[in-house]
Amino acid sequence: MREQAEDLSGFAAMRLFKTFAVSLLGAIAAVFGLTSTASSQAASTTVVVFPTPGDRYETPQTQIVFRGVPVSDLGAITVTGSRSGPHSGRIEADSDGQGASFLPARPFLPRETVTVRTSLNIVGGRHGSFSFQIAKPGPIPAPQKIIRAPGRDVLQRFHSAPTLAPAKVVVTRNAAPVSDGDIFVTPQAGPSQNGAMIFSPNGQLVWWLGFPIASRAFVTDLRVQRLAGQPVLTYWVGQVANGNGRGEGVIDNQRYQRIATVRAGNGLSADLHEFLVTNSGDAWIISALPVILPSRDRPVMDSVIQEVDIRTGLVLYQWNALDHINASNSYTYGIHAPGFVLDPYHLNSISFAANGDPVVSMRNMDAMYEINRRNGRIVWELGGRHSSFTMGAGTRTAFQHDAVVEPNGDLTIFDDGAGPPVVHAASRGIEVRLDERTHRATLVRQVVHSPNLLAYFEGSVQELPQGRLFLGWGQQSYFTEFSAKGKQIYDAHLAVSGGSYRAYRQSWTAQPFTKPALATGTRRGRTILWASWNGATTVAQWRVLSGSSSTHLTPIGRYRKTGFETALTTTAHAPYVEVQALDARGKVLAGSQVERVR
Repeated sequence: MREQAEDLSGFAAMRLFKTFAVSLLGAIAAVFGLTSTASSQAASTTVVVFPTPGDRYETPQTQIVFRGVPVSDLGAITVTGSRSGPHSGRIEADSDGQGASFLPARPFLPRETVTVRTSLNIVGGRHGSFSFQIAKPGPIPAPQKIIRAPGRDVLQRFHSAPTLAPAKVVVTRNAAPVSDGDIFVTPQAGPSQNGAMIFSPNGQLVWWLGFPIASRAFVTDLRVQRLAGQPVLTYWVGQVANGNGRGEGVIDNQRYQRIATVRAGNGLSADLHEFLVTNSGDAWIISALPVILPSRDRPVMDSVIQEVDIRTGLVLYQWNALDHINASNSYTYGIHAPGFVLDPYHLNSISFAANGDPVVSMRNMDAMYEINRRNGRIVWELGGRHSSFTMGAGTRTAFQHDAVVEPNGDLTIFDDGAGPPVVHAASRGIEVRLDERTHRATLVRQVVHSPNLLAYFEGSVQELPQGRLFLGWGQQSYFTEFSAKGKQIYDAHLAVSGGSYRAYRQSWTAQPFTKPALATGTRRGRTILWASWNGATTVAQWRVLSGSSSTHLTPIGRYRKTGFETALTTTAHAPYVEVQALDARGKVLAGSQVERVR
């Protein structure tokens, strides 16, 4: 995997050189008005642009995206603000060769109209020209303090890894297939640390990335995804205010080395609710933008979708909810809680229809939407105040999360059922089938925890092989697997309240770039060693080496790995020891530092 990171870096360096060359040419053309004639083929090819023509709520830092033609065919581009005047800038190419962006040298001004003129065939444009408006951004809310979960003796502690303090995991049922993998969660109320956690089906810790409560850092959406044909570990990290996040997406390889960081473009910040990586090298994220509207006494939170080129950081796609969905349709828009912005949408998941259109969930609309990828218009609304479908029995949701289009076209949804107010008696996972010919939504199945759980926020549903479902109950800190017939076959929970935004069950193989950890002690004349290796998944045994000096050690025994930390008791009296991690075949994976017995 280290080679993979180097390959990606080398590719990025090559792209950077090409981008610099085309950027320089584009900047010269933009500044001096030089015109390069696009080919007749380029002139006839439809080009999709972002901001979408007619958008009214763009940021002052927005770039102008052209998708559908190579950078060499863009031709001359002129950009003019109605208040700020002409804008020079540079052109940067997308890494896939299918587009580029104009990056203005200075920001636009709030509440001005920007006009872009080209010789391209712009979707939604007129004779190659289009315009959009700049919003007046509101103040960014201060990050909230983390409320510690109460409880005593709820933390896991390790002699060999004293800086790790994850919450304990309690497993009450474990009858699901082991092949379904480990459990990936993000505990968020301490009481000592927040972080990202992988644990085995029997509740043993596999990996923990912790942040002190005082840092106000949250982690969400920990899962395994694929990038460039390789499995990667991805998660969001940042701070939270008013239920929205300001942070970044992180991509680690199978040695827990960071190979990429994904940030939102156009002056925005990545929100906690989605970090979806594609194998081809793009990431889909959500941003929350406070906007000042003349008709409201407080900022209104716009929900924004972006597709970002992981290699270049350029925006490839953007969609703003305020431009396409009437905020007054929200079930929370009229709530005037002191100190809060108005949050009519609260977009919390992105999936895709078979045709590539984004399908999103909006918590505060009680609805899901399919968005036309080319022009941003709503294709259909499921639920909400103006559903495009007749809602069959059991299909209406309240404050739902994690709407995912499954391979068969059905939607799996985590229906929280409470906001407040409480709408349903219990949270549930549901599968809904949409008939776009008859415009009817039908409930295929639902699963409910026994006993009932009611989550006021967060939650997820994951479809597993043979029709099994794995649910994270959000605020409620439970993680449950159901058989295809709805039987509860796995159930676990954290020993503290506070929850995990989502939960996944997945297979993951990793060998950390760090060394195994070793702590030593003595008891009644015996040497006690504690060995662990945070994140390692293939350790089967520990081999102990001992000697009279740190440079002359010999093996004295093997011990079966018994958990995240294995206690090894020996009769060795030599002052220096080391442990080596072995796989199932007895191969040495790595050794610890040599320690002097204390």
